[in-house]
Amino acid sequence: MSIRKIIHIDMDAFYASVEQRDRPELRGRPVLVGGYPQDRGVVAACSYEARRFGIHSAMPSARAVRLCPEAIFVSPRFDVYRAISRDIRSIFKEYTDLVEPLSLDEAYLDVTHNKKDIASATWVAQEIRQQIRERLQLTASAGVSYNKFLAKVASDVNKPDGLTVIRPEQAEAFLDNLPIRRFHGVGKATERSMLENGIRTGAELRKRSLQELIHLFGKSGNYFYDIVRGVDNRSVKPNRIRKSLSTETTLSEDCSDRGEMHSILEHLSERLCAFFARGQASGYTLTLKVKYADFQSITRSTTQAEPYQEKKVILEHALQLLDKTEAGPRPIRLLGLGISNLVNRSKATKADPRQLTFPFHVEPGSEEPT
Repeated sequence: MSIRKIIHIDMDAFYASVEQRDRPELRGRPVLVGGYPQDRGVVAACSYEARRFGIHSAMPSARAVRLCPEAIFVSPRFDVYRAISRDIRSIFKEYTDLVEPLSLDEAYLDVTHNKKDIASATWVAQEIRQQIRERLQLTASAGVSYNKFLAKVASDVNKPDGLTVIRPEQAEAFLDNLPIRRFHGVGKATERSMLENGIRTGAELRKRSLQELIHLFGKSGNYFYDIVRGVDNRSVKPNRIRKSLSTETTLSEDCSDRGEMHSILEHLSERLCAFFARGQASGYTLTLKVKYADFQSITRSTTQAEPYQEKKVILEHALQLLDKTEAGPRPIRLLGLGISNLVNRSKATKADPRQLTFPFHVEPGSEEPT
């Protein structure tokens, strides 16, 4: 059985980099893409210059400007970002049809058998990054390995504008030295639990038996047991059937401020609308997810007769659902919104619900709606 050759491409600070490319006066400056502080906005993306101040996506803009008073706010141009994303994917398709987008700014590619018969996946990744730079004047980082997990972890090692290769014989040593927080799939709560149980690195994770990991982390224990051993058999899937679309934000600090929650839900509503535009889809059921500071998670849902399409309607109903929770009196650490019962917008009637095939996958925490 031949070893697979998987590439994970991740654009560098995509939204902010596009703005800096198109407006030379922004280059080298701390750029924040998103809502303005006076409008209770939220940061959708930020440049690397802004990240040095501790700013990150989903942070309330008012807090961001306190961290960096000289930050420059720019309104997002989603139509532009989507168009550039299509250009990027057209470059990918020159090398392989096995492209699995995760969002506008990242994707997996299986180049085991590529269209240009290039023997080395590293060479393919180098060519793709060069084509993106020459044609679009943007930079991308890439990870190359024999499975999706390792390729994704590798792409984050030398950001920005980096390339990291993890060969099969290098995987064990690489994972042994990797801090547990760098493992894809380990969120803040899981990291805290692992640290409490003396698991700080891949080497310490690999010492634990499968039974121990299942006891500590439930079904996720199987996943952690495999990935720390470099095992990930997931294939690169160009299209997948989705039953729902969702996006969520984990807050850097527990929040009791309903105004801040309003801003976050407005940001999440905007992201859902971006999903609709990309997939030409909508859905009848809106679900709010809340995780309290003590890690208890609850959901509240509502279904309407017509599919959700407008941001203001999503936000209005999201706030009504929020009123049915204890958020505020009880501090929260996460907010999420999801749309289910999806339909094609061109055929959206109550009698015509159907699953749709979307060329993308939704993952929390990505810079762009996925």
